[in-house]
Amino acid sequence: MLANLTPFLLHWAITAFSLWVASHIFRGLQFDGTGSLVVSALLLGLANAIVKPLLIFLTLPLTLLTFGLFLLVINALMILLVAALVKGLRVSGFWTALFASIFISLLSMLIGTLVDGGDPATRIQLPQGTDNWL
Repeated sequence: MLANLTPFLLHWAITAFSLWVASHIFRGLQFDGTGSLVVSALLLGLANAIVKPLLIFLTLPLTLLTFGLFLLVINALMILLVAALVKGLRVSGFWTALFASIFISLLSMLIGTLVDGGDPATRIQLPQGTDNWL
């Protein structure tokens, strides 16, 4: 059971770290504390898994018309949705959410690639006793 939970926890940690770094780069993105950061990362993951596909489906003609650039708007809306739900997260406006979402996506992808993909020499191995790779 723990092996099934490990990828989820890893993705949650990567998202939380990316949000934390983004809050230091973008002045309009602020957290009250670690608790709000962790909850925001969890809700952002849930919003991206549940709400985002629905929004993509509903806005498919607009997404196709803009050659996929409208997906950036949807990513920003996910951050604004999480900010509306989490009391300790403040986002100053749409543009901050847009640029922060681009940064968070790129940083998460970079960290995920370093942890999970690419050259086997760059992969992080689970503690001894398990033969699984992350």
